[in-house]
Amino acid sequence: MTEKVLSKKKNGMAVMILTILFWLLGLAMTIYGGMLLEEYGGGPALMIIGILIISLGWFPLLGLRVLKPQEALVLTLFGKYIGTLKGDGFYFVNPFCGSVNPASKTRLNQSGDVQTHTNPVMTALQSGATVNLETTNNKISLKIMTLNNNRQKINDCLGNPVEIGIAVTWRIVDTAKAVFNVDNYKEFLSLQCDSALRNIVRIYPYDVAPNVDTTGDGVADEGSLRGSSDTVAGRIRDEIQARVDEAGIEILEARITYLAYAPEIAAVMLQRQQASAIIDARKMIVDGAVGMVEMALERLNENEIVTLDEERKAAMVSNLLVVLCGNHDAQPIVNTGSLY
Repeated sequence: MTEKVLSKKKNGMAVMILTILFWLLGLAMTIYGGMLLEEYGGGPALMIIGILIISLGWFPLLGLRVLKPQEALVLTLFGKYIGTLKGDGFYFVNPFCGSVNPASKTRLNQSGDVQTHTNPVMTALQSGATVNLETTNNKISLKIMTLNNNRQKINDCLGNPVEIGIAVTWRIVDTAKAVFNVDNYKEFLSLQCDSALRNIVRIYPYDVAPNVDTTGDGVADEGSLRGSSDTVAGRIRDEIQARVDEAGIEILEARITYLAYAPEIAAVMLQRQQASAIIDARKMIVDGAVGMVEMALERLNENEIVTLDEERKAAMVSNLLVVLCGNHDAQPIVNTGSLY
């Protein structure tokens, strides 16, 4: 199905004015025919024609359509697709044309289309107010919208369950495909987002892990959900776009909005991260302490401040490492006796 834009239908104002004038003409003919019939007793043909014009003259008004910026209307005539109205304006189409939008009543967790849990009819009835029921709007929005899909629990490549949520920015670029190629393009998009997210997340570990190939080139890399969020988001976007091309939808961006370990393993993984951080910190402290001890021995030898044998050097190194690597401040001890 290929979209066909109806660009020569912006004559709604002219049709409306002509219809009103024609209706007024029928009203005048009815009044004048009645006067002639009453005064001269002539035939009622003029009055009958006027009544028919008044009765049927409003029919062209059914073909008037008003569109706001970034709105579209898919039109069918007796079940056949005839074209799409795009762009703001006042249009006139065949009064027998109908508009189609299978997703008009679908409410997803997205901008401008958020599901509400209150029932306006029941609320109005309980408060005694007047109930105002609006008809279904079959106009299709061409604006950029954001779909906030629900968080999913997915196992990463190491089998660890993680919870992840994404926000997908999208818009409709082909109204005919969106309406006729899929049953409901909003639900279709939501399901494809869930499927694409699951396929991509299972390729990556939550954090950097050894011997894991996330690119498919056979070489281990440092890709992860936490550290390569931009790369993961780009792959999710491409995956979704490949799935929704047939629905006439363009995916502009996909971003990770929530990422965490599942609650059942979150505490264990937190301890693991803390242990890893402690090990890294200790390694840094030891490296610094060894450098400081080495520098102290070199300075003592260069300046010939004191000459130490191997046993005294070992004792000095041991004491310095204990002081520099300890968790608490060392208590100073002053030696007032002979070193030997």
